[in-house]
Amino acid sequence: MARINIDLHPITHITVDAIGQPGERVFYLQGRSPDQVITLLVEKFQIQTLALAIENLMVELEEKASDLAEATPEYDEDEMILEPPLDPLFRVGELSLGYDQEQDLLILIAKEVPTGLTESGDEENLSEVRFWCTRSQLWAMGRWGIELASRGRPVWPSTGEPILPPGEFSPKNNGHKTTP
Repeated sequence: MARINIDLHPITHITVDAIGQPGERVFYLQGRSPDQVITLLVEKFQIQTLALAIENLMVELEEKASDLAEATPEYDEDEMILEPPLDPLFRVGELSLGYDQEQDLLILIAKEVPTGLTESGDEENLSEVRFWCTRSQLWAMGRWGIELASRGRPVWPSTGEPILPPGEFSPKNNGHKTTP
């Protein structure tokens, strides 16, 4: 596959969302600009890690640049849904954040997961999408991501591992399957 390099600058909206039942959900990251919608596949743990990184970055920016206009993490859940098309461009292997002080924009960089090596033995050129967001847009997406991730399967309080439905192997059942 040819390398894709996209800058959504500026975005009009950014979100994460999931489709499916808890335990079988597929997670997406989606950014929109006035003329383009980019959808990428992500993992739940990537959303959780990104949300934490956004929270930390917002605290750091507040401490270092107190003269910035106020940002807010508020979101409307109805506006955080995915917009068609849902055909993902690629599966994300790495997410990173940056900040452009001159434009007061956060940059979310999503790189494709490596799928192999080139004929020369080098890692292949990976596709990349850069979402240029206001601090409020990305902060709201992070807060929504925390809420979204919490809506998964219930977990065991002692280990944080998912409680599996009856009939499936669960370590808390001492290796035995439970019956309905």
